[in-house]
Order: sequence, then C-alpha cells, then structure tokens
Amino acid sequence: MKLIVGPLHQVAALAARHRPSHLISLASPGHVDPPLVDLTVRRLDLRFNDIAAPREGLIAPNEADVAALLAFADDWDGADPLLLHCWAGVSRSTAAAYAIACARTAPGCEADWALRLRRAAPTATPNPLIVALADRLLGRGGAMVRAVAAIGRGAETTWGAAFELDLPPQGVLPR
Repeated sequence: MKLIVGPLHQVAALAARHRPSHLISLASPGHVDPPLVDLTVRRLDLRFNDIAAPREGLIAPNEADVAALLAFADDWDGADPLLLHCWAGVSRSTAAAYAIACARTAPGCEADWALRLRRAAPTATPNPLIVALADRLLGRGGAMVRAVAAIGRGAETTWGAAFELDLPPQGVLPR
C-alpha cells in the first residue's frame, strides 16, 4: 500500500511512473487542472483554499470534505498506489496523506506517522484545519493535531518534492 504525494506540476509524470488506481486532487475553487491521467483512474476532486481557519472570501476545508477524503481512501484496496496532489505538494496533500495513514492504523500511531511524514518530506507543512477535522472524524482526541504540531512547520520551499509513504494493511500497526 503506497501513497504518492506531490505538487500539481509533477502529477502527470508521477502517474505515468507509478500507475495509481486512485487520484485525490486538492485544489482551490475555480482552479482548472490540466488533463492529468487517463479516465480509468478513480478520482476525488476536492476544492477549497489552503487556509488554517475560515476567512472571509475564501473557502475553508470542512468536515464533509475530510469525510469524503477518508471514505474515498477507505474504498481504495491498496493494490496500486493512491496519488495525492495539491498546488505545491506542501500543505493540503500532506495533511490528506497524514489523515489517510492515521485512518489506516489504530489509534496511538499518530506521532509515528507525523515523524514518518517529516522524514519523507522535510518541506511538509500539513494544513492544520484538515488535520483537526480528520482528528475529530477519526476520534483521535487531539492526538493528530498534537503530533503535527510537534513536527513543526516544514522547511521553506516554493514546491514540495514528491514523496512516498508506505502503509501497512489496514488496522496493522506500522513498524
């Protein structure tokens, strides 16, 4: 089970190289994505701004968005990779990958996943609102929020580098 995370401008190459069965696009409202992959890939397209709290004139991620993300990932069997992207591959997509990793494992692994995320992606700065919503939906009692806060903001960058997270079978604790 492999999650591939990257910025929009690398998605076509990542899709060609990894042949994902599922694609999650996290983009701003009104943004038009270029054609990314063939139509055989199952795709979830979520549209909200990359903000940590609601702001006038912008659309914040909400519980329905994160519930849709988790449900889509839960339907993924893991036989082929799941590819996630946002504009820069730094905030929305890293938060989504973290949420999926936590959802696929038992409570108590939140800090381990945050550390794995930091090692895989030094620039990752997971969107705190997405993380908080996933934490609430998964019943983690703030553990996900605390774990992401503990790894801190990622290194400054314009674009995140693509990275992979290997997931254990659902429910199995990572080693």
